[in-house]
Amino acid sequence: MRIIPISILLSFCLIGQILEKENKLLWDGTDWKHVSTRVDGNPAMVFRVKSAYLTGVLDGRLYYYLKSWAEKQTFSDSLYGDRIDYLTLRETVKQLDQFYQNPLMDYVPVVSAMIIVHMQVEQVSQAVIDQYVEQTKYWINQLTLDIQSRGMHELLREKQKRY
Repeated sequence: MRIIPISILLSFCLIGQILEKENKLLWDGTDWKHVSTRVDGNPAMVFRVKSAYLTGVLDGRLYYYLKSWAEKQTFSDSLYGDRIDYLTLRETVKQLDQFYQNPLMDYVPVVSAMIIVHMQVEQVSQAVIDQYVEQTKYWINQLTLDIQSRGMHELLREKQKRY
């Protein structure tokens, strides 16, 4: 019985170690691929860590959807209109593993990759998906440059003052 709480605690420690190595705001394909090596290739632990991350993303997304929906319903619906809960967690992990096999996608944030794999499953046209990938690479590059030039704390402070 003690194994389960210890394994959950280890998962959170591993995630913290992965994120503290770089001054990063979001997980991307390099982090996604690195999970396996951090848990010594244990398939059950790989799935637990990845599914825990995805669950956190979905929970955060739901929280902010509900928070914005209370203020302005139509805006909230348009902002969070894309479905990223179409697949089960296991299917999403499998699709993301396949997505990140392409080294050109390594720097696409997992949040965006989730939207992309759901678009693929829902058979959205490849032209729309390609455009989304390009826009994602653009904004993540801009964000990375801003973080490097001004620092993450300064950038977040500016965002808080503005909004």
